[in-house]
Formats: sequence, structure tokens, C-alpha cells
Amino acid sequence: MTQKTAIVCGGSAGVGRAIVDALLARGYRVGAIARGKDRLAEMETLDGVATASADVSDAEALSQAVGTLVEQLGKPSVWVNAAMLTSFSPFPKVAADEFRRIVDVTFIGQVNGTRLALEHMDRGNIVNVGSGLAYRPVPFQGAYCAAKHAINGFTSSLRSELLREKSPIVLSLVQLPAINTPQFDWARNRLEDMPQPAPPIFQPEVAARGVMKAIDTDAREIFVGTSVLKLTLPNFFLPDWLDRKLASSGAEMQKSDRNEPGGRPDNLWDPVDYPSRAQGSFGDRAKDDGMIVDADLTRKLALGGLVGVPLIVGLLIGLLLG
Repeated sequence: MTQKTAIVCGGSAGVGRAIVDALLARGYRVGAIARGKDRLAEMETLDGVATASADVSDAEALSQAVGTLVEQLGKPSVWVNAAMLTSFSPFPKVAADEFRRIVDVTFIGQVNGTRLALEHMDRGNIVNVGSGLAYRPVPFQGAYCAAKHAINGFTSSLRSELLREKSPIVLSLVQLPAINTPQFDWARNRLEDMPQPAPPIFQPEVAARGVMKAIDTDAREIFVGTSVLKLTLPNFFLPDWLDRKLASSGAEMQKSDRNEPGGRPDNLWDPVDYPSRAQGSFGDRAKDDGMIVDADLTRKLALGGLVGVPLIVGLLIGLLLG
């Protein structure tokens, strides 16, 4: 029997690394792609892992990396696009090349990855990792929020094409809450303090379980964590109120109580020295478990009369009180 193969873009740290671990636990051989060659070298010691270095925003370099992995491991039946960049900065301080860089990696990287997945896969699952911030953006992460919003549009458009063609490839979106990953240790930061995942915070293994659920059920879209529900459903009813609430508290939610070392390196243009691990520096505040739901089923329940009304009211009250 042929062993199952998966490719994870952005697989050397954070959510991508947690996804690699989850796939390995399922018996997959996993090809991990990332920029950081030192972290990839660490992962080469893991049984069942092959690696290739590439910047996902560079279509040609990514194509070469994928070709190397497919030659080693065979055609994948699972593909996950998880690479991302962000900057915690007021928009006027974000130069044009910085904004484009974040969009290129976070959005165009998923476009490039998806194109290669369709080129190399005969059937199976492609999972694009999104964010609740695609539905309800926050201040001081304009480029990241724009990129995640774009992922929603791209994924929905392509999904319709695949359905039209009766493709045996399923395309899913997994929308994540605030996750305790290394991004808060290495992202570019212009806030007064070290940035943090906006509470409630979840461990990256929760995100990985959401991705595995999408693969297991062929879900169109998965919501991970109650905070994603609080960002998405109430935003439909109270967008102006949310604009004002986030104007007053959105920045503070992203600031930790830790001082930021002055002049620390960031990973906007090059990888930083950091071990290959899923979790970041806020494990003491992060939850090991969280709600994982089918987004389409949740929407149907929310509009389903007697079931939906209490759900919407409860979520709105929870957000207002939170």
C-alpha cells in the first residue's frame, strides 16, 4: 500500500509545524517548505519528513522546491498553505514595499501554493489557512487583514471552478483565532510593547485539529474557536459598532505586558534565528482545546429560526460583554 503524502507550505514553525506533526501522527510522509534553512535542517531529523527551502511568494523558487519534494515523496493527497507574515504597525508607518511583502507572502504565497497543488495532485484535499480577521479586521495589521480577506475571495472563486469541473480535489478554508505561535516573537513591531495574540489565545495544536477536521470531512470552511464566531456572525449585524469598539480597544488587545527589546530582528525579509517549534511565548495564557465547527452548518443554524435566534443573541451578548 502506498504511503500517504502531504505538503505543508510554512511548515517549519507555528501553525504549519503543528500541522506537520498532526499529519505525521496520521502516518503521512510530509514535505515541509519554508525559508528558514536551519529550522528545516532540524526537521530533517524527524522520521517521515523531507524539506525544501523556498519563499512562497517566489513562484519559480516554490515550483522548484515542490518538484524536489514530489520526486522524493511522490504526489501529495493533502496540501496545506500556512505561510504568513504580518507587521504590528499603524498604516501610515508601513511603507509600500512592506505592505506588498506581507500581502505577497500571506496571500500570493497561497495562490502560488494552490496552483502547484493542482499541478501535482490527482485527488485529495487542499487547505488554505485563513483567519477570523478576514471577516472582522483589527487595527494595526492592515496588510495581514487584507491578505486574509483576499484568501477568502480567491478560495471561493477557485472552489466554484473545481466544482464546475467535477474535480476530485476538495478546497477548504480554516479560519483561525489568535494562536500562540512564534510570529509574536519575530514579526515587525511598532507598538509600544511586545505584541500578543488577542485573547482568548489557543495553542497551535488546536489549529492543526481544525485543519485535520477539514481534511476528514471535506468541509468547505471550518471555524476554530468561539472568538472566530464572535468576529464573523456579529460583524454582519453590527459592523459600525465593531468599528468603534476596535478603535478603542483593538490596539490594546494586541499589546502584551512585556517590554519589547529595542531593535530586535524581524522576519519580514529574512528568517530569524528561532527553533523549529509550533508554540510561541504565550503558552501560559493559551488554551489547549477549543471549539471546532463546520462554518456552513453554523450559518444554517444561525438562520434556522428557533435555534438560530438564541445563538445570534447569545453571541452578540457575549461580544458586547467581552
